[in-house]
Amino acid sequence: MSSTRADGAVATSSIPHRDTVDAGSGSVSNDDAVRVPVDEQQPLTPEQIRDVVRLLQCPRCSFPLRQPVTLPCGKTVCRLCLPEPYVRTNVSYPAVEARSQGFHCPFPDCEKEHAVSDCGANVALNKVVPAVRAEYGKGRVAAVASSLSTIVVVKDQWQATGVPSLQDKESVSWPLPGGRLLATYLLAELGELDYNAEVAYLSPDSADHADLDAAILAQVKEVTRAEMDCQVCYALYYDSVTTPCGHTYCRVCLQRVLDHARHCPICRRPLSIQPLIYRESCPENELIRRLTTYFWADMLEDRRQAVLAEARSHQADECDTPLFICTLSFPSMPTFLHVFEPRYRLMIRRAMERDRTFGMVLYDHPGFVELGTLLRIVNVEFFEDGRSLLETVGVSRFRILRHAVVDGYTVAKVETINDISIAEEEQLEAAEIQRAPRPGPSAGGDNANQLSDAAVPRFPTTRAEIETTPTQVLMDFATDFVRRMQQQSVGWLTARILAIYGQCPNDPALFPWWFASILPVREMEKYRLLETTSVRERLKICCSWIMEWEASRW
Repeated sequence: MSSTRADGAVATSSIPHRDTVDAGSGSVSNDDAVRVPVDEQQPLTPEQIRDVVRLLQCPRCSFPLRQPVTLPCGKTVCRLCLPEPYVRTNVSYPAVEARSQGFHCPFPDCEKEHAVSDCGANVALNKVVPAVRAEYGKGRVAAVASSLSTIVVVKDQWQATGVPSLQDKESVSWPLPGGRLLATYLLAELGELDYNAEVAYLSPDSADHADLDAAILAQVKEVTRAEMDCQVCYALYYDSVTTPCGHTYCRVCLQRVLDHARHCPICRRPLSIQPLIYRESCPENELIRRLTTYFWADMLEDRRQAVLAEARSHQADECDTPLFICTLSFPSMPTFLHVFEPRYRLMIRRAMERDRTFGMVLYDHPGFVELGTLLRIVNVEFFEDGRSLLETVGVSRFRILRHAVVDGYTVAKVETINDISIAEEEQLEAAEIQRAPRPGPSAGGDNANQLSDAAVPRFPTTRAEIETTPTQVLMDFATDFVRRMQQQSVGWLTARILAIYGQCPNDPALFPWWFASILPVREMEKYRLLETTSVRERLKICCSWIMEWEASRW
């Protein structure tokens, strides 16, 4: 953009800012360009002043943020600026009342459906915003006491782009207390500064004005910095992720935590591991990225280099996961092992010295399969002759990228297999159910998360019907089968098996792993579950097993 000068000062930039909003339609867009960060050794330029104020403006209402809420797509708006929610349909999993309402994201580069329960108040930003407002308030008091003021002009879009001859109306000037930074913030607070607007200053920038602005900026940075540390690593946020409960962490820190406990480290709310550590499903918090980039660029670069160095150190050993080639194991399920071969004795001793984990893969002549499960050792009993009994639990699934042999046992370089996010799970179910044949209208009203009995069978009767049956109905169908088998006391569903694997879980995310652990189905058939990335897909496989079992019995 080109700039024009009004009494020696203008607030335009040759580098486009990151977020823009169409003031006419209220729709929000995103531009990933980055302005020049603040340099503490240099006075703020007019364009930097505008950007500092824009950092905490809401892209929808243009006021300074009030009760900021971070959306699953990483954008942040005022709570009152969230679109009007509607009742979601064709969604039965997860069967949580809080997910019954949703809205379409107002940002054009997203426009996905967000569940209201996924949009929690951002804890860090809800501390930053009032603290920053208070610092500007103190500056206003000082400015009034010293009679400092600045005249601010909101520039027409044509004037801002260097074509003043096309501007629609004459620019309006605003005399406001303080220097340029404070006056620009106060203009936004009055609701007269559109998020996308640029400004010009008609008053000279005296030393007193500049000193007041510098003091305010220093305090704004100080109170903001106090809330920009990850509560896991206690360092500046890097690649920050905000959970549905509103807490923010570095992505790599959250990945470490959720590797062994699927709860928010602060509030202990249950979390889904995949959408939080999987960048495609859970983008970075854009506002926190902008704050850290703009105010602490050097510090953020140091954090980036530290994270990259740590990643490189982990990657230095190409094959760092020891493999036990034996049987199938599943996430969240126990696996008991008797270790007697010398090579595996050594492997287990080394695993105990490190992080107590190793991979389990199924033997497949003449080698082993590609997919496996990472196991964590829960209990171990060593015998005098070197043998050991292990109790382990499945942590996550992986795919082997390459492997080698170390001291007789196999080690591998693996990549984790992640499930799609909860939002994508819901979209998958809705899309498949919408393909189901629909009968005529039926009485009884609408239900947010279930289809009427007239729309689909209570339980599927053919494999084709499985494809268009709601996820929760698939779960009910499967658990009904387990209940009937218990009543009939079938041999493979004994008290001993239930004592090992527990009673039938009510959670659709856990049920397929439990069911595969106890059902007498071919190993390679069970192996199909490991490559799935959706709870719904796994339930469909389990229901097909049930139909095959029922058909073979009669």
